[in-house]
Amino acid sequence: MGKKDITEKILESYNDVFSDIVNVLLFNGEKILAPDELEDQAPRSYYKADGKIHEIERDVAKRWKKGNIRIACVGFENQTNPDPDMTLRVMGYDGAEYRAQLLADHVGGSRYPVVTLVLYFGYNKHWDQPLSLKERLDIPPEFEPYVNDYKINLFEVAYLTHEQVEMFQSDFRVVADYFVQKREKNDYDPEPRALTHVQETLQLLSVMSNDQRFEEAYNSDAEGGIHNMCDVLDRIELKGRREGRQEGRKEGRAEQAKKTTYILKNMGLSIEQIAQAVDTNIDTVKQWLSASPAKS
Repeated sequence: MGKKDITEKILESYNDVFSDIVNVLLFNGEKILAPDELEDQAPRSYYKADGKIHEIERDVAKRWKKGNIRIACVGFENQTNPDPDMTLRVMGYDGAEYRAQLLADHVGGSRYPVVTLVLYFGYNKHWDQPLSLKERLDIPPEFEPYVNDYKINLFEVAYLTHEQVEMFQSDFRVVADYFVQKREKNDYDPEPRALTHVQETLQLLSVMSNDQRFEEAYNSDAEGGIHNMCDVLDRIELKGRREGRQEGRKEGRAEQAKKTTYILKNMGLSIEQIAQAVDTNIDTVKQWLSASPAKS
C-alpha cells in the first residue's frame, strides 16, 4: 500500500486503539482484550526460498498474553481498495507466524492461534473481491474436494452500523464515524469528542481517505490547539478562506495586467516592452492580445 505502510506510528499500533478495534469487531464491544495484555509483535517475518531470504510485512500485529502465556497473535491489514489476492496475502502473514512458532519452540511446545483482521476503508462501494482461497483459485473439479479453503476476516469500516461505531471507546471511533458519514452523505459533521492520539488519527484519516488536509491541519497547528475534529475542520476552513482570498487577489492582479496590456498596445509599445511593463512573459501577452480586448 505504499505510503499507507510507512507512517512512523500508526494509530492502530497503540494498545488502547488496537484492543478497542478487536473488542468491537470480534466481540461486539465486550472487553475481552485489555490494553496491558498486548505486546508488540515485529511486523516483519522472514522465510527462506530458493536460497534467498524473503520478507513479509504486516501493517500492525500484536500478541495477546495473560501473564507469561501467549493466547493469540492478532494482526491488522488496512485496505483502501479491494484486492483480489487478499486471501493469499493473509495466508502468507498467518503462515509466517505459525512457522515462527515452530522455529522458536521445541517439538510439542505450546501453539497459539493467529487471527488477521482486514480493515477496508472504501466508502464508494462494497468489497467485491474474493473472501476465500477457493473463490480465488481455478480448481479442476477432480481436485476440488482436496483443496483446503482459507477465509479472511473482512470488516468494511464505512458500512458499520451507528451502533457499532458508538461502541468504540478509542480514537478509532472518530475514524469509523468519518467513513460511515462519507458513505451515507459524502460529507462529514464531526462530534466534539476529545482525541488522545491527535497526530496519528489525522495521519490515518489522510492516508485512508487520500485527503491530505487532515495531516496539513496538524502540521500547521504550531500552538497545539487541535483537540478534536471540530478544531480540525476549523483549521481546514480557515486555510480555505485564506487561499480563496489569495486566489482572488491573484486573479484581480491578472485582470488589471490584461487591461494594461491593451492600453500599452494601443500606445504602440512592442510585445517585449509590454511584457516587461506588466511583469509577465511574452507568451502570456500574446495570448491576451489574441483575445477580444477588454474595456479599459
